[in-house]
Amino acid sequence: MNPPQKSPVTDTPFVNEMRLNARQWRLVAGIVVVLLGFTPWVWKKVERFDTGPDYRIPYSLSKDYWLYERRLQELPATNAVLIGDSVIWGEYVLPDGTLSHFLNQEAGRPDVFVNAGVNGLFPLALEGLVEHYGGALHHRKIILNCNLLWLSSPKADLSTQKEERFNHSRLVPQFTPRIPCYRADASERLSALMERNLPVLSWVNHLQNTAFNQRSIPDWTLEQGTGEPPAHPNAYKNPLAQINLQVPTAPAQDSERGPASARHKPWATTGEGTTRFEWVPLDASLQWAAFQRLAQLLRARGNTVLVIVGPFNEHMMAPENRTTYRLLRDGVAAWLKDNQIAYVVPEPLPSPLYADASHPLTEGYRELAQRLRKESAFTNWLSTP
Repeated sequence: MNPPQKSPVTDTPFVNEMRLNARQWRLVAGIVVVLLGFTPWVWKKVERFDTGPDYRIPYSLSKDYWLYERRLQELPATNAVLIGDSVIWGEYVLPDGTLSHFLNQEAGRPDVFVNAGVNGLFPLALEGLVEHYGGALHHRKIILNCNLLWLSSPKADLSTQKEERFNHSRLVPQFTPRIPCYRADASERLSALMERNLPVLSWVNHLQNTAFNQRSIPDWTLEQGTGEPPAHPNAYKNPLAQINLQVPTAPAQDSERGPASARHKPWATTGEGTTRFEWVPLDASLQWAAFQRLAQLLRARGNTVLVIVGPFNEHMMAPENRTTYRLLRDGVAAWLKDNQIAYVVPEPLPSPLYADASHPLTEGYRELAQRLRKESAFTNWLSTP
């Protein structure tokens, strides 16, 4: 008796696969590249981004460089742009208490001067922000703030040999010039370089900032809540539900800023300081070298630049320390003059108008704007075509 015949169907293994040839792989790669390239562009069209008078990048989005780039790209060419650190942004004040607000008030229009400061910046990071995300800063009027606070110690200058953690590390030069206190490994440095040069990666960072509490989706999913043992409130949430296609806005009432804030107060009751800063000489300062490169970069792009040096709180310093500071300040002014860059070195504000070493309070910004309007360098810069 012959053995039973096996079914040809059951003998054939089931393989759920599709092999692509070289041409098909090229087609897939092309589709992926197109999708990745166009997604950030399409996102700008569908995501709501409300600005208006006195807008500044919210504190919580200070590291959203993709949003900063978008903000600059949407500005009319007639705007004068103020760039700098938290002195321009307004650390202790509300949006209507900043320098840009009071310059607009002096001009009699709400839309001439734009606050493009970012909280937590410093020259080495500002240079990177403008170079890689400030492409829209071409042939504009620009006010650039020079805050000498960043030369007040080797630590602030980032020239100390001891490892330090600091804000906006992804904006600083990753390999050259070398920053002694920056000890990131090669993968982190390469990741920063890729993010600068691939818009889709900076857009991903934008999503993390606006929808996922500045975390990646896996980290957001595993984020711990309060309680004991710690819970994971996001573990079962749909990540897509977090995306509402609207850029978050700053709170209307900020408990950390403005006249109603406990932080909005004079730096001292006596107005007499004893602070001794460890000033870094200009020729040894990494921050000053970055500021020089930044000023030259802005000019090379055809911008009309006005530098405001300060206003630093000289009242805080001990008298002998003040002398060293003024030598640095005068050295900055001399370099700007030699390079034919318009500048203003305003006199120190009254002591009660400072909140700390470099940040004015609301009335301090008002006073500074009024003084600037009277400076010939400012009026000449403003009237230059």
